[in-house]
Amino acid sequence: MKMVVYQMSKRLKTSLIVIGMLLVIFLPLIGSYNSIVGLEQKVNAAEANIDTQLQRRSDLIPNLVQTVKGYAAQEKTIFTDVANARAKLAGAQTITDRANADAALSSALSRLLVIVERYPDLKSNQNFRDLSVALEGTENRIGIARQDYNTAVNNYNTSIRRFPNSIISGMLGFSQKTYYKASQGAQEVPKVDFTK
Repeated sequence: MKMVVYQMSKRLKTSLIVIGMLLVIFLPLIGSYNSIVGLEQKVNAAEANIDTQLQRRSDLIPNLVQTVKGYAAQEKTIFTDVANARAKLAGAQTITDRANADAALSSALSRLLVIVERYPDLKSNQNFRDLSVALEGTENRIGIARQDYNTAVNNYNTSIRRFPNSIISGMLGFSQKTYYKASQGAQEVPKVDFTK
């Protein structure tokens, strides 16, 4: 009887040692995995926030264009440019495509707002002023959402490249996320020609 108890005690100790070793190995891995998943979700949420603000701006633009059309109907090219840029943004699938489409829409909006300068009556229109304030607020929100996204991407990319997370991320298919960057030429001021 003592021998059976001794063998069971020895097996129990061996089992507990094996379980303890497995816990020492796997608990940090589980923690690292959960940390990476949390950071990835923050990136996804930040990207969704950019989309929300871009959609808000996109929803404001038709009202702004209609208000300007009432005063400046002869400026057809800019209205077409704004419509095309909105369509391009709506069809963008990746963060890079959205950044490029966003830059094109911002450029078209800049040209639209320059045209407004030629129509003082339009600038005094209450509807136009309200839309302009709403659009300006949205532009600020878009800027903040871009910064938040890039911060989340930086935290995520840094985490998946650090040891031991780099091993886990490599084994489980976590890959780096793309930063939200302005498209080439976005730093240039759009050229507006009133001679046409």
